[in-house]
Amino acid sequence: MGVALNSNQSLSLWRDITEYLVSQNTGFDLSLRQMAILMKVYTSDVPYTVRELSRFFRISKPAVTRALNSLSRHGLIRRKIDPADKRSVFVQKTVKGSVFLSDFGDVVCRFAERL
Repeated sequence: MGVALNSNQSLSLWRDITEYLVSQNTGFDLSLRQMAILMKVYTSDVPYTVRELSRFFRISKPAVTRALNSLSRHGLIRRKIDPADKRSVFVQKTVKGSVFLSDFGDVVCRFAERL
């Protein structure tokens, strides 16, 4: 089921959510790139590699690696070396990351209900 929003409502929703997240001072000051990568990893049933994320988002592997470094420091993702190809690294979910995104989803729902 889709929700029809006009431009002003969409921007207001985005603004309200980001303002709320900043004001909560969770310690996770995630960039848009980090959030996009985090959501991509968590909404997929298959593990992604740095190479695959780089290709999907059309950004360099070093840019993906920097984002993953930050996410990993926060405990939101974990890296695992592919046993079949030691050069390849899988990005794995963590409990902390699952809780963070679940809470984020609740925030989005709460603000969307106000529209």
